[in-house]
Amino acid sequence: MIKFNSKLLLLAAIVLAVSFGGRFAGLAVNTTQQITLAVFAGVISTTLFFWERRVAAAFIGVAILISCHAMTLHTILKATELDIIFFLVGMMIIVGVLKDLGFLTWVIQTIINRRKMNGVSFSLILCVLSAVLASVVDEVSSIVVVLALVFQVCDTLKLRPHPFVLMAVMATNIGSSATMLGNPVGIFIGNKAGFTFAQFLVGATPVAFAALMVTLVLTVVWFRKDIRAMTLAMARHRKMGLGPALKIPYKTGLFILLATVCIIAFHHQIEHLLALGGAENHNAFLIMTPLIMAGILMIWRPHRARHYVEKDVEWWTLLFFMLLFAIAGSLNAAGVNGEPSITRNLADTLTAHVKGGAKAMIPFVIVISSLGSAFVDNIVFVAAFTPVIQNLCDQSSAYGILWWALLFGACFGGNITVVGSTANIVASGLLEKHGHEPVKFFDWIKIGAVVGLVTGVVAWVMLVAFPHATGESQEPSAPVPVVEQHQPAELEIPSISPYEQK
Repeated sequence: MIKFNSKLLLLAAIVLAVSFGGRFAGLAVNTTQQITLAVFAGVISTTLFFWERRVAAAFIGVAILISCHAMTLHTILKATELDIIFFLVGMMIIVGVLKDLGFLTWVIQTIINRRKMNGVSFSLILCVLSAVLASVVDEVSSIVVVLALVFQVCDTLKLRPHPFVLMAVMATNIGSSATMLGNPVGIFIGNKAGFTFAQFLVGATPVAFAALMVTLVLTVVWFRKDIRAMTLAMARHRKMGLGPALKIPYKTGLFILLATVCIIAFHHQIEHLLALGGAENHNAFLIMTPLIMAGILMIWRPHRARHYVEKDVEWWTLLFFMLLFAIAGSLNAAGVNGEPSITRNLADTLTAHVKGGAKAMIPFVIVISSLGSAFVDNIVFVAAFTPVIQNLCDQSSAYGILWWALLFGACFGGNITVVGSTANIVASGLLEKHGHEPVKFFDWIKIGAVVGLVTGVVAWVMLVAFPHATGESQEPSAPVPVVEQHQPAELEIPSISPYEQK
């Protein structure tokens, strides 16, 4: 109880500090905006201190925003980003089918039964597999599959799995930045910036690849003693084998995965053929592809369709994302008398204090998003900072480079602490589930900080040295109007399309 109360007092202190600090700094120019800042800080702090209560806090936060006229019901519903939510639902169902078909098990077995495996080759394959799977499936499904491989090998060889878990998680977070499919952060930023899948791939994959190569060197050197111990243990167990050699029909699962990725890769051309142009249909087929594939797969396997929807879709997480996006949208709402929004004020402050234009802001955004993602799940920070980037892009299209800085800062910074990304938290839970102690906070942060710092520098250098698409936002980031406090709010529920813009 004492521990709970101390956290509660700290949460209250943070909320008050953010609310009154925002007023003092000129970010919140009226009481409504102060309340908005307080609600946002409260939900973020609850996520950090009381993880299991985050959805409850988000429910209450949305109700407060509507009640104090910070946003209307109409704008709250539009800010939930249903297009992104539907995309994630479709991808989760597809991954559920792949697990059902044994495709992911086949991936594990293929790695385990490689001949002439040693500690170094296992570590390299583990990291590359983690990054590639994260980029084409998603970081959570990837880490579950890869850690099954780690536990099977380490249990057979009687080795501590912790070093290899850390290697897999860090490669997963880096690989998840390579495509829009790997991380909710990717599809969120890609959609907001207006990148096509191909543009995102060209801009993100080289940076992710360079960061992965650097991380491979760092982790192999850092965990060299554990890797050497694995080499010796593998030599002793060579004749016994590391796992059963079972025949698994993998071709159907491989076809489904490749078909999904290929259709997504050519979504821009398909949209052109179908005349799906304009802001309201931007990236429409990108969002539709997982839904179409999921629908076909559920028709093909009707006896498992309900299971895929109920068990494989993380509804709890998606609900939190919807509420979080809505609350973050309130930061972009205008004041009751038409004053600039909180994010507009922050963007103006940044341009006033950071000289040198967009490229001068790259290290600032990488550092801030890395530190923010290190202590709060990266999608939380990205949802909060996105309106600021949108406001900067309104001033000049050159600031579009900051979308990439936000992406890499959020994904690479997720490696710094155990709570930095969803993959980290899942990995800690799987360690406990298999009877191992979780990685200690300071053991994690020692290697995590090194990897986060070095990969952040790699991203900075590549963003400055090589041209990147600046995107074309699918929507103007003009302030969202709110109902003035002296007027009654009209609570009209609109018909929302999953592709309707914020």
